[in-house]
Amino acid sequence: MMFIVRTESATLDAPGCAVKMVRRTPAIVPGGAGMTDHFCEGEPDAARAAGLAVVAVHDGWYADDTGGGVAVFGQGKFWEVRHTPFSIRESDDGVAEAAAASADLVNVRGAIFGV
Repeated sequence: MMFIVRTESATLDAPGCAVKMVRRTPAIVPGGAGMTDHFCEGEPDAARAAGLAVVAVHDGWYADDTGGGVAVFGQGKFWEVRHTPFSIRESDDGVAEAAAASADLVNVRGAIFGV
């Protein structure tokens, strides 16, 4: 499960989660000035129990500070960390399992761009 831990620190040592991407909290977020978003994989309840500010993710694109970001689908269940919107650096195991389980899935990127 992917979720965000929002802190004032650029580093995070949280029990039960692995940090997959870090970015500055967008200025549009109320109270986000000077904050850092840590995109974590793990159990959000464990992070909450440790007193961390957990923010749920929804399906969509979360840009980082360098042109890449995280694509989230399945309400945080599936995710891909990307260098660019089209190049995957890392993904969760559920993405590959879902693709293998269904012959009806189409690799849109491959179908359009031949990648």
